[in-house]
Amino acid sequence: MRPATNWRPWWRAAGVLAVLIVVMAQPATSQKIDTNNTMIRWYCSFYKVMNGEFFLRNLNTTFSSIRRQLSTVNTYHAVAKALINGESVYGLALCREYLSTASCLACFDTAVAYMKVCGLGNGAHIFYDDCELRYENSNFYKEAIIKTSIGICGNTTSSHPTELQKTAKGLFSDLQIATPKTPNFFAASSRRITGSNGSVYAIAQCSRNLSQSVCVECLKIRHKTLDGCLPKTMGRAIDSGCFIRYSETPFFGVNQTTDITPFLRNGDSSNLRSIIGGVAGGIGFLLFILAFIVWRRRSRKSNRHEHGNSTGKTEMLQKATLYTYKDLKTATNNFSDGNKIGGGLGKVYKGVLKDGNTVAIKKTASWRGKACLVDELKIVTNVHHRHLIRLLGYCSKGPHVYLVLEYMENGSLDKFLYGNKRTNLNWKQRFDIVFGIARGLAYLHEQYHVTIIHGDIKSSNILLDDEYQPKISDFGLVKLLPEDKTHVSNKVTGTLCNGYIAPEYAINGQLSEKIDTYSFGIVVLEVISGKWCNDMSGNGSISLNLVENARNLYESDMHINLIDDTLDASEYVVEDAKRIIEIAMMCTQPTASTRPAMSEVVTLLSGFSVEERILTRSTINDHGVRIQIDASITPPTYEANATSSTHGSPSY
Repeated sequence: MRPATNWRPWWRAAGVLAVLIVVMAQPATSQKIDTNNTMIRWYCSFYKVMNGEFFLRNLNTTFSSIRRQLSTVNTYHAVAKALINGESVYGLALCREYLSTASCLACFDTAVAYMKVCGLGNGAHIFYDDCELRYENSNFYKEAIIKTSIGICGNTTSSHPTELQKTAKGLFSDLQIATPKTPNFFAASSRRITGSNGSVYAIAQCSRNLSQSVCVECLKIRHKTLDGCLPKTMGRAIDSGCFIRYSETPFFGVNQTTDITPFLRNGDSSNLRSIIGGVAGGIGFLLFILAFIVWRRRSRKSNRHEHGNSTGKTEMLQKATLYTYKDLKTATNNFSDGNKIGGGLGKVYKGVLKDGNTVAIKKTASWRGKACLVDELKIVTNVHHRHLIRLLGYCSKGPHVYLVLEYMENGSLDKFLYGNKRTNLNWKQRFDIVFGIARGLAYLHEQYHVTIIHGDIKSSNILLDDEYQPKISDFGLVKLLPEDKTHVSNKVTGTLCNGYIAPEYAINGQLSEKIDTYSFGIVVLEVISGKWCNDMSGNGSISLNLVENARNLYESDMHINLIDDTLDASEYVVEDAKRIIEIAMMCTQPTASTRPAMSEVVTLLSGFSVEERILTRSTINDHGVRIQIDASITPPTYEANATSSTHGSPSY
């Protein structure tokens, strides 16, 4: 949901509202139709994207895909996304179903052109009478504003106010009931005003991505808002998810009305089921909205910092917060065993700071000099990404360093795959985990102002938030790659002999971003299979670990057998699952130069990119598995100049 404080609405005076004449489908009667397509309201996000070039390219791709969909006759709802290089753009367009295809496209093009005023803001939403268009950097398709609504009323009072109120309220009520039951979540209807020669015309529409119960709740709020416009001759109730409009002047043809009568006939038992289902769905959705608000505020707060550190000037970086040892002792109840939540190379404790924030505090040895440590912590403190654990501060005490980290209630991924919290993560959750890790690593390698190599990617270092979204943790072993992008280390750090370490790093200490790519591939295989990478499976007299078994199955074109048998087969498409395994195979190739960059992995995992790129398999040879990528296909260019460099705000 869009928090009200994160958006800025602009209103134009009535004399300067954009009023466009569009080509409408002509009705079969002489009825005079109001064809004014008025812009009602628009919003731009305050928060800027991290990389303008990639964002505009993705925005271009998203708009192009939506326009192609709307070009198909009788297509009034379109969604598209482009997720290349971490600058995700999700888009949705919704046209009113009384429009012709040409009129729908005209409204869409007008909206796209106007949205250029939002510049590099990471979201925008614009409403017209005839259509609406929205884009965001996260998936909002199932969102709907339930508790509030915006009413825009006309200035003229009806010549028969009492009769209009009675007739219109009955029509709104019927549309509220009928619209969620129609196949397209759209209904247009008119009703003769009692005791008058006039009529009232109204439409209601929900986004098709919503569930029926959410559509019902959304329209219920719009209905109440629209009642407040009466007895004005026209009014609209808008916000994310659904839309209602009425007028005493016809704005659709007689032959474009919906017969809503069949949708109003329900027996008592049917009504009871609807009420029970609606209440249950409403409660569930409200819980979802609450969780989403918490996540959204956290991610938007993080995004404020992501865009500002692109200059490479370390003197502009935010300083790491220095905590006192006493503060951390108090927060962890004197580092009691009851507060311990992890171990390994450093013990991890749950703590509550004086300000009430819950954090994770990791105790680790300080093997670097103090000046080096402070410089490194300064860099890591400024790493802000939704899929990376935040380093909030530190404390140095004797031979130990205490890292104060963002706390994740669900703990580490390995526990959910094959540990003591093993549960049936569904296919969507698993894909989101894979995709999130890829985006986090791409940011570290290519989008931050210095190249950071994590060096210890494994399932136990992937933490899950309360929505099972992944965050990469444990930057205690972080490495900064020199500018020449090549480095050989005589000290191999990370967890050796655990199945995650790239061979060139384990054997020769050769350091590059590709060691993280290799480890990522292993984690993908674990997520897909639900097995630890060192689990051995028998194959006659030969025992193979997870990656070796995956390679054998892949070369036999049987890699679908890697899928965790606890997964419901109806949740995924076999070809999609095989493609993700193939990407994991690319990442775990023995030679670093043959592995893709993590930005390439993000591209391959994105819905748009998977369609545009072709994976082909060749036979295994002495150098390992090789998968060729055909990158010759480029995304289309949007003809409406959506990638204009005009980034200023409008003046009034």
